[in-house]
Amino acid sequence: MISRPSFAAALLASVSFCTTPAFAQASAQPEDAGERSGNDIIVTAQKIEQRAQDVPITISALSGQRIAELGVGDLDELSSYIPGLNIQEQSANNPGIVIRGITSDSGSSQQGPRVTLYYNGVDISRSRGSYQAIYDLERVEVIKGPQATLFGTASAVGAISLTSARPREGFSGTLTGGYGNFDQTLLSGFLNAGNHVIAGRVAFEWKTRDGYVENLSPRQKRDLYAQDQLGIRASLRYTPTDALTVDLIGTFDRQDNGGTPFISRALPTEDGPGNPFGRANLGGSPLSAQVLGNDQLGLDRKVYDVNLTASYDFADGWNFTTVNGYRRFDSAEVFDADGSAAWYLEFAEIAKGWQASHEGRFNYADDHWRASFGWNVFVEDNFQRVPFSGEEGTFIGCLAGALTGGCVNAAGTVVAAGTTAQVTGGRLTQIPYSSVTENQGQNDSYSVFADTTWIPVPALELTTGARVLIEQRKSGYIASVPRPILPALLPAALRAQLAARGVGASLVPNQVDTGGRTFTAQQSYAAILPRFNALYRLSPAVNVYATISKGRRSPVVQLNARASAAGAIPNVQRVPEEVVWNYEGGIKASHGGISGSLGVYYQKYDGFQVSVQQANGTAITQSAGSAGNLGVEAELSIRPVRWLNVFGNVGYIDGGIDRNNSFAPAFSGARFRLQPKWQAAGGFTVDAPLSGGMRLFATPSITHRSSIFFELPNSPATSQGPVTLVNARAGISFADGAYELAGFIRNAFDRDYLLDAGNTGGGFGIPTYIPGEPRFYGAQATARF
Repeated sequence: MISRPSFAAALLASVSFCTTPAFAQASAQPEDAGERSGNDIIVTAQKIEQRAQDVPITISALSGQRIAELGVGDLDELSSYIPGLNIQEQSANNPGIVIRGITSDSGSSQQGPRVTLYYNGVDISRSRGSYQAIYDLERVEVIKGPQATLFGTASAVGAISLTSARPREGFSGTLTGGYGNFDQTLLSGFLNAGNHVIAGRVAFEWKTRDGYVENLSPRQKRDLYAQDQLGIRASLRYTPTDALTVDLIGTFDRQDNGGTPFISRALPTEDGPGNPFGRANLGGSPLSAQVLGNDQLGLDRKVYDVNLTASYDFADGWNFTTVNGYRRFDSAEVFDADGSAAWYLEFAEIAKGWQASHEGRFNYADDHWRASFGWNVFVEDNFQRVPFSGEEGTFIGCLAGALTGGCVNAAGTVVAAGTTAQVTGGRLTQIPYSSVTENQGQNDSYSVFADTTWIPVPALELTTGARVLIEQRKSGYIASVPRPILPALLPAALRAQLAARGVGASLVPNQVDTGGRTFTAQQSYAAILPRFNALYRLSPAVNVYATISKGRRSPVVQLNARASAAGAIPNVQRVPEEVVWNYEGGIKASHGGISGSLGVYYQKYDGFQVSVQQANGTAITQSAGSAGNLGVEAELSIRPVRWLNVFGNVGYIDGGIDRNNSFAPAFSGARFRLQPKWQAAGGFTVDAPLSGGMRLFATPSITHRSSIFFELPNSPATSQGPVTLVNARAGISFADGAYELAGFIRNAFDRDYLLDAGNTGGGFGIPTYIPGEPRFYGAQATARF
């Protein structure tokens, strides 16, 4: 029986032409006509195969065929077209994933995520090792609302599940090449071979691009936001019988990208006042190679992933599945946090870690019952090391604005660089300074789960489930912080002013040396996380659903050091768990050429956790008390004729920290960071046959996002007004799809907008700004065999 998809699936299938990045893979193995037209999207959000329309939760699904055909190569490009999803890629090392206005982007090894990112059934949510290209995928599912029963404790606000394309019987492959402005290049493809017992598949994607922000610094060889990314995946499928399937998948991802353009508005360049959309002068540290690990700004990151999954139908209606994964990441990012030519706030972040997981799950299904129960073990060990390099006089001159008259003058000259010579009477011109802090996290979780659906009549499904969780969280901290030389030579008044800002025993405010000791602290926690769902079929074409679920962000054993009369001692802050109850209901309908959905949700938070940037280059987690989220999401797709599809979607969110919040008054009434009140997209897709096996395809689209704040507490200085972007992709395929030529344009009107604001510089009173992507355009060619 061929069934209709949920609206979300149909919508995403229809819009995927317009989500093409500058360059990404645009080819995959041929599928049947139903798959190609988006009329049969199967998802596994509830750990069984179902039509997305029959899942009683809000889910958006994009098939791998559409992803491959239409060139979606990065997760952030999906977010413009899915209501309630916003993905900010500050760098591959520091993504921010926002579902329904709630962000998960902390890089601390001691902090748990809010959004579960799943890759082939395994949690990969640790932010420094999670972000990867999405080439040659079978599907992407975006599941909204707390999903702890299905996806574990990290899915406090939702989950994104990536499933790679599996090897299949036969021989097939694709090869795609492309070129565009900013010297963009693309080479991608896959090769598949095998029979019904054993099959293998190798897929890859290599993308390069010049930076789109020119860097005036003579020390830097590449412009900012240059890109060089490589992904390789090898898969093996073994099916000795119809009842048993074993998949072994190995993935390697590498990024060698240019520096992030943290640009200051307060500190000028030789071009004039600081301009986030102009040229930058980010020189980094002259001692960057020795202190920060690389003389060039940018990211060097490698991720290794191995997955073994086995599924066995051992009796009528019964299945056992085991999913096992190991993932390791090794990243080093050097960045200029002050956004200027000054040798002031030069940092690196070196993050390394590994995680391993095992899950066993039994599934049962008959005409009246579906059930799933099992266990999960997840362990991880990682650290985040942050070295700093600065020049003492420049740092003091920029921080205090004294002695030399400021940091950088209107001509772009670093006047604070003369501070050391002035204080020492010319005996010294520079006093290099460096420090290193490191946070560590060993986080283990053990859980059992069960989920049961009762189907008393074909039109009604009632589901209840729960996950019982035990967590063991162990944090570590070590710091090497020498005492600076210059503060002791300053006039008493200035010395007192700096001491009030935490400068004295350390140059970077409030850093404390641990004397070579690693401080540790640990705590165990337990929780029960339930869900309740109901689905009712009003007709074969219309479903209504309601759900109640509980989500939880793990408590934080936050550890650093503080000074005492006896020397450095551990500073432990146990931030309580964040709990959310999610209530939502909606309708999904599909009839003829029209499909759509409407959903309403309300979320209530207790102990809402926020990350606050400190004046020492780090962020700490705090509890901001209670918060709430009320939202509406609607999608519509109309296909008046077979070759034309018109689509649109809109999302509205009214959320934030509760007003009159006596627990954390600084956050009272603040909107969540990266949360737009309105988000919408619309357009149409033409896919029309010509003659002789040729087809014409085109998708123009427009996306809109209302104002957002980048920081908590909210400030107009770190916000972005409404952003509306126009994108398009069009081309011709030949020989019944064997060959394809396409052109694309993104941000067609070259709209200036901010990707982020605040950042590390904001903790020192000089927020920095990151410009969003400019106009990208290019062409690509694909051959399929």
